[in-house]
Amino acid sequence: MSSPNGPSTSQHRAHGRQAAEKAAEKNSLRVDVPVIGTLTLPPPQQLAFVGGIAVLAALDIIDWPVGLVVVAGHVLATRSRNKIVRDFGNALEEA
Repeated sequence: MSSPNGPSTSQHRAHGRQAAEKAAEKNSLRVDVPVIGTLTLPPPQQLAFVGGIAVLAALDIIDWPVGLVVVAGHVLATRSRNKIVRDFGNALEEA
């Protein structure tokens, strides 16, 4: 319910949760693959980064263990950022 002073607290919580979910959705790409189902992939920029590291490792420009560590660090940082967005939405919901 809205009051004359603006939206209620529960409406703010719902909007905060929706904003966090939209941000998380925008940060991924969904692809429907026959037989397998829906795959959730990282955004194209991240796929390009990982692909670039793979090409560098395949061409022996960098050692494959180094490439693996770089990609793993990138994935962990991205997951951490996504978790922060979700936690922020949850905090807005609880406030």
